[in-house]
Amino acid sequence: MTKTKKIIIMSGLVLLLAVTAVFNFVLAGTVSGSADDGGVTTANYFSTYRTERSTTRNEELLQLDSIIESTDAGSSAYEEAMALKLQIVEMMERELLLETYIKSVGYTDAVVSIGMDSDNVNVFVNADELAYNDFLTVYNILTEEAGCDPANVNIMPINSES
Repeated sequence: MTKTKKIIIMSGLVLLLAVTAVFNFVLAGTVSGSADDGGVTTANYFSTYRTERSTTRNEELLQLDSIIESTDAGSSAYEEAMALKLQIVEMMERELLLETYIKSVGYTDAVVSIGMDSDNVNVFVNADELAYNDFLTVYNILTEEAGCDPANVNIMPINSES
């Protein structure tokens, strides 16, 4: 694969991510503007986030699959695409596991977002606010069970309307 093809493919992936971010911003504004009280309901927030995350990841995986199919096994582009695909799959499994851990301690819903380019782990839990003990419980799950770097953990409550 020529260097020009690699640049075109990578530019396409970056463009796809940018378009997804714009759609995310636009759709988030649409959802929050249509709610009766002017805010996004908690159920909508968690389901919308998961849907958008799933859609974005599926698009990324399809792009990587097309790169893998169009390149020769053993080439650098093939190896990079395979490594990125494995990284995305591992990240998806890790997020699902952490969400399940957090729900198991009593929260009705939680969303975990792990950064690909950074070690940041963002957690959104379905709660009006987090008491210190609740914060520590979630923090311990992330640092001890999942091995996340404590400096990169962000835990935020999302106001519940139940």
